[in-house]
Amino acid sequence: MAENHIVKVAGRRCGAGTPLLWIAGPCVIESHDLTLSIAETLAGFADRLGFQLIFKASFDKANRTSGKSFRGPGLDDGLKTLDAVRAKVGLPVTTDLHEVSQVEAVAQVCDLLQIPAFLARQTDLVLAAGKTGRPVNIKKGQFMAPWDMKNVVSKMDEVGNPNLLLTERGTTFGYGQLVNDMRAIPWMQDLGKPVIFDATHSVQTPGSKGDRTGGDRRMVPYLARAAVAAGCDGVFVETHPRPDEALSDGPNMIALDDFPALVRTCTHIRMALDKAMLENTHEQRAVA
Repeated sequence: MAENHIVKVAGRRCGAGTPLLWIAGPCVIESHDLTLSIAETLAGFADRLGFQLIFKASFDKANRTSGKSFRGPGLDDGLKTLDAVRAKVGLPVTTDLHEVSQVEAVAQVCDLLQIPAFLARQTDLVLAAGKTGRPVNIKKGQFMAPWDMKNVVSKMDEVGNPNLLLTERGTTFGYGQLVNDMRAIPWMQDLGKPVIFDATHSVQTPGSKGDRTGGDRRMVPYLARAAVAAGCDGVFVETHPRPDEALSDGPNMIALDDFPALVRTCTHIRMALDKAMLENTHEQRAVA
């Protein structure tokens, strides 16, 4: 397996030999004050437990099942909130990009640019994000094989931006179901890029509630633990103080109070994996 490139985001490091990178926050910016409150809580967890954190929240959920669903505050107000998270809470931030016209404004505020799974093959959007020089996180489409992401890597190479994260977030299986093949993690790492595992979107059941997407948040810890054991470089988790009252993706977000336990468990798995790999390397050298 090729050793992946180390990607740096506002002092955080992601890739082979680095601690797990966590990307976490609410699905969408529901209000300015609530978003800052969630960010402050997450920052407190990161300080206490000592993990790497990037805060995530969307200013617009452009791919909602129903046109009547809450989408967020929009670009201008959303970026003001994310900028406040950086300035007042001190966390680096990321958010979704949907159109080329949004790229310049988002890149002025966000430390990491995120391209949603449905847009992973949108060439103009990928190239525009790459040209900003900012690190970019591109989620593998639910309709794509892991090795298809080589074309995404090539597009970023075309604009001279090596700072690319790839995210596994499940694959469409039948109607309204996603499945995770953990082989996707090493397969995408073979492309030379760090791989993030999206533990919350992977438990979605798209369109299962008629006019909105459902999910099963009980499965989030199981999948996250499996992904870390498979060697992912980071974990993406959406979280909310009251997921059942959330305005977007509530069924697959975990409760904010449950987040530290997930981090602790995954950290222990990562440390055990690193220790085992180090011991194996020493044994191989001794035999040689």
